[in-house]
Amino acid sequence: MRAPSYNHHVTDYSKLSGIIIPGLASTQLRAWSILDCPYSPLDFNPLDLVWLDTTKLLSAVNCWLKCMLLDPYNQTDHPECKSRPDSGLSAITELDPGYITGPLSSVWKEWVKWCIEFGIEANAIIAVPYDWRLSPSMLEERDLYFHKLKLTFETALKLRGGPSVVFAHSLGNHVFRYFLEWLKQEIAPKHYIQWLDEHIHAYFAVGAPLLGAIETVKGTLSGLTFGLPISEGTARLMVNSFASSLWMMPFSKYCRAENTYWKHFSGGNMDKRGHNMYHCDEREFQLNFSGWPTNIINIEIPSIRGFGAYPSVTEIAEANLSSIECGLPTQLSFSAREISDGTFFKAIEDYDPDIKRILHQLKTLYHDDPVLNPLSPWDRPPLKNIFCIYGTDLKTEVGYYFAPSGKPYPDNWIITDVIYEIEGSLFSRSGNLVEGNPGASSGDETVPYHSLSWCKNWLGPKVNITRAPQSEHDGSDVQVELNVEHHHEEDILPNMTRLPRVKYITYYEDSESIPGKRTAVWEIDKANHRNIVRSPVLMRELWLQMWHDIHPDATSKFVTKAKRGPLRDEDCYWDYGKARCAWAEYCEYRYLFGDVHLGQSCRLKNSSANLLSHYL
Repeated sequence: MRAPSYNHHVTDYSKLSGIIIPGLASTQLRAWSILDCPYSPLDFNPLDLVWLDTTKLLSAVNCWLKCMLLDPYNQTDHPECKSRPDSGLSAITELDPGYITGPLSSVWKEWVKWCIEFGIEANAIIAVPYDWRLSPSMLEERDLYFHKLKLTFETALKLRGGPSVVFAHSLGNHVFRYFLEWLKQEIAPKHYIQWLDEHIHAYFAVGAPLLGAIETVKGTLSGLTFGLPISEGTARLMVNSFASSLWMMPFSKYCRAENTYWKHFSGGNMDKRGHNMYHCDEREFQLNFSGWPTNIINIEIPSIRGFGAYPSVTEIAEANLSSIECGLPTQLSFSAREISDGTFFKAIEDYDPDIKRILHQLKTLYHDDPVLNPLSPWDRPPLKNIFCIYGTDLKTEVGYYFAPSGKPYPDNWIITDVIYEIEGSLFSRSGNLVEGNPGASSGDETVPYHSLSWCKNWLGPKVNITRAPQSEHDGSDVQVELNVEHHHEEDILPNMTRLPRVKYITYYEDSESIPGKRTAVWEIDKANHRNIVRSPVLMRELWLQMWHDIHPDATSKFVTKAKRGPLRDEDCYWDYGKARCAWAEYCEYRYLFGDVHLGQSCRLKNSSANLLSHYL
C-alpha cells in the first residue's frame, strides 16, 4: 500500500519562482552622476560601475570614494556623486565582469548556471538587489525597497500561478526578516499568514548571521577591505559612512525588544517617547559573555582624558604627570549585549571621533526603528518550509583585543590579538588556549557557529539527524539517528563518527514539528561563508530537495539521503583503476569533438529528470 503524499508538495513544477536576496556587498552599484576625476583619464558617467570597478578604484580612488560614501548622519549621497543599485540577475552574478576580475568577483553566477542546466525558465528566477549600504528603514524610505519586494512576490504569483522560493545569503537574511516584520504593518493580522502561505513556499537561509557577526566590530574600529587594494583606514572611513555596518553587530540571545506587531492590540511596553523597550532575561546577568564563546571586545583605553582622541608623545611629555602610573591604560571587556546596546561605544566615545556618529545611527536607525529592532534574536518565521544552511568547522574570529595605535583617526586603533574558535576550542592568534564557552563546532570563517546555529532553535521537539559524505556516495557511510530529543536553546549534538579527510554534510530535520510547518538545518563541513553560494554540494542538495517538494509522487517530508549519484555531466569522471567511467550506473563514455581527456568524455546516460526519480 502506497504511503499518502504530504500536503506540502507543490504539484505543478512550472509554477514555482525563485527569489534571490543577496548579501552584503553582493549587489553592483552604478553611478547616477557625472563626476570629473582630476589627474585620471577615467571619469564617472551615469550607469558606470562603481561597485565594483577595480580599474577606477586603482586609478582614481578619491573619485571612487565620493561615489561610495554616504552622509554618516542622514545617509544621503555625497554632493558630487551618487550611486544606486543595479537591477536584474546581472547585478548579482559578477560584481566586476571581466576576463580576470569576473571569476574573482563571481557571486551567484554558478547558481544561475545550475538553474539553466536544469531547464528553469528565465522569468522563474528573480533577483531583488538592494543598496547594501543603507539601514533597513532607509531602504524603505529612499527606495521603497520593501514595497517593491512585496510587489515582486505578488507579480511572481500572478505571472506563474504559484508561490516563490526565497534564497537569502548572509545580510540578505536580515533584509528578509525585516520584510516579514514590515509586512505585518501592511496587511491586516487575519490575512498575514494567508499572504505568506500563498506567496512563499519555502525559505532557504544560507549563511545567516542570526545573532550577528563579529567581523562587523573589527570593520567599525579598524576597517575591512573586502580584499580590495585600499588601506584599512580608507576602508574604515568608507564602511563607517554606511548605516548597514551596524546591521550585523553581535547581540545577546537573552535580550529582546518588544514585539511591535502586538503593541497596537495590547498597549505594549513603550517608553514615554513611543520607543520600543529592550529587556534581558536574568540569564544575561547570571552567565558570562551573553551566551557567546567569549567577550567580543577587550580594549585598552587611556586612563587620562583631555588630550583629544590620541595625544602625541610630546603632549604627554609636556603634561607634567604627577606619577607615571597615572598614564597607564585601562583594559575593558565588553560582551555582545554591551556592543548592541551601545555601552561599549559610550565607553570609548572620548577617545574616537567617529563614535558619536555610531551612537546616533545605533539609536535612530536600529533601537528606535518603528518596525523592528534588528539587534534582537529571531524566532522562527511563520513560513511553511524553512531550510537553514551554513558552513562549519573553519577557523573563525570570535573576539578581539584592541589598543590605541598612536596614529590619528581613522587608523587610531590596532588589533593586538584575536581569539578564534576551531573544532570546539578557543585559541589566541599566538596559538594559546583561551578559556570560554566554545561551541561544539566552529563557524564558516566569517560568522561564528553560535550565530549560525541559532536556527536549530526553530526545529521541533524531536529531530532526525543524518550525516553523509558531501561527495557522491553509495550510502555505505551514511549515519542516521531518529527522534532525537531537542530542548529549546540547547545545541543538538549527534553521536556520530567521522572518517579522516572526509567532508560531511549533517542534516537536522523535524521528526515532530508544528502542524503544517517543516524545518531543516544543514551543516556543511568546511564551507566558507562567502563561497557557500557557489558550492556544488549546496546546489545539488537544494536542487534535490526542490525536486522532491514539487513531485506529486514523493511520500516523505524530506528528500532521501541514502545515496548521491551524479546529476550533471561535470559530475562524471574517468576511473583509471577500472579503466571506465566511474558510476557506471549513471555515466557512460561518449566522446564529443573537442574533448581533451577521458574524464571530459564521461557523460550522463539519462536526462536529469530520469536521474532525479531515484531520490523520491
